Amino acid sequence: MVPVELSRAKLLLRPWRVDDAHAVLAALRDPEIAQWNPSPGGTDLPGALDWIRRRADWSDGDHASFAVCRPEDGLLLGSVSLHRIHAGDASIGYWTVPAARGQAVATRAVQVVTAWAFPQFGLHRIELCHAVPNAASCRVAERAGYPAEGTLRESYRYGDGRRYDEHLHARLVTDA
Repeated sequence: MVPVELSRAKLLLRPWRVDDAHAVLAALRDPEIAQWNPSPGGTDLPGALDWIRRRADWSDGDHASFAVCRPEDGLLLGSVSLHRIHAGDASIGYWTVPAARGQAVATRAVQVVTAWAFPQFGLHRIELCHAVPNAASCRVAERAGYPAEGTLRESYRYGDGRRYDEHLHARLVTDA
């Protein structure tokens, strides 16, 4: 699949670029992002470039990753990625830089990618999981139209190395 650019909800969602490396490095070093979105390679510039390279390569068709930017100047606000795209299902994840928090950036980005992804990939279901202590992510899920379905016990190891219970939210193509 060829990466696309989406411009909606006062956001620009575009493919990742090499010139995003310094902003990505700063974001991956943020304590909240490092805790709830652990990613190998977030501690140095070569690692940030590798992170970008993996997300910019959509050729396998199993993910679609976007830099979430302010349209007027291209400032990086966050990330939203559709991953594990397979057999009509997918998962979605996101983060926002500290300066963009509290502005509904993640909610709007998730809504844009969700609306695009259902017809683009013929999806029936998109899941969204977050650690139970991550209350901000729970608010994003609910506001983006992803109802809670349950709790997955100790289902994922986060940035501090501990396994956390996760809330499972999901959206179906048939949801209003």
